Amino acid sequence: MAATIIDGKAIAATIREELAVDVAAFHADSGITPHLAAVLVGDDPASAVYVRNKQRACEKTGIASTLHRLDADTSQDQLLDLVNQLNADADIHGILCQLPLPEQIREQAVLDSVSPDKDVDGFHPENVGLIAQGRPRFLPCTPHGIQQLLIRTGVETSGAHLVVLGRSDIVGKPMGLLMVQKAEGANATVTFCHSRTRNLAEIAATADILVAAIGRPNFVTAEMVKPGAVVIDVGINRVDDKLVGDVDFDPVSEIAGAITPVPGGVGPMTIAMLLKNTLAAARGLHADTSG
Repeated sequence: MAATIIDGKAIAATIREELAVDVAAFHADSGITPHLAAVLVGDDPASAVYVRNKQRACEKTGIASTLHRLDADTSQDQLLDLVNQLNADADIHGILCQLPLPEQIREQAVLDSVSPDKDVDGFHPENVGLIAQGRPRFLPCTPHGIQQLLIRTGVETSGAHLVVLGRSDIVGKPMGLLMVQKAEGANATVTFCHSRTRNLAEIAATADILVAAIGRPNFVTAEMVKPGAVVIDVGINRVDDKLVGDVDFDPVSEIAGAITPVPGGVGPMTIAMLLKNTLAAARGLHADTSG
């Protein structure tokens, strides 16, 4: 029996509609329009598309957005100067530095320089620590988007074995941190697998929920999936001018109980959670100044 397709595009649209109501109510109450500043360094085509999609989503929900485009030869100090200006700008509530950055710029230095109160990606060490303690300021966009997919499609996570393939700071590690919390859509038993994991395929096949974020096209095969498991594909890989995920979709969809497509699965949810964080940042900064 073919798996149920988890339509991230439709669920993200519903969340944007909910956010538009919340943004309008916040503006009516405070007179403030949440404002996201996006920083794009260089001319990477994929990054330009991602930023454009984020700006369009902002527009649909009533969130203001400003794009700062910098040349590919921008120095780290020049970028840090811009981030510091945005940190100090009271009209900016969220700051997004689109990754990857050119090789002359150390990404971690830039991410660390973003004010924790405006770090709507959830990458700042302070915000990561708050997530680990179960009292987050912002939830990381892709893991939170995945969690919302699970909640809104009625997937039971409490007590479930969730296997994360990948240990990146953007998806893998925070995914596990989020899912072990005592919270709705969490309380899972989490296993991390990575490039040094022994018997990775066998471990993956024990998962009730399998999150593939390993960055290798069609890596997850049907033999690695337990019948009826929920499979979340975070990968975005271009193969023969076509976007494919980390999961070999057609054969796995014959085994899994539910699966996200690529595109149209996790990607739209990541953007929706970015908007949610931007509104939360505006609310938090407003509370700080009005309190």
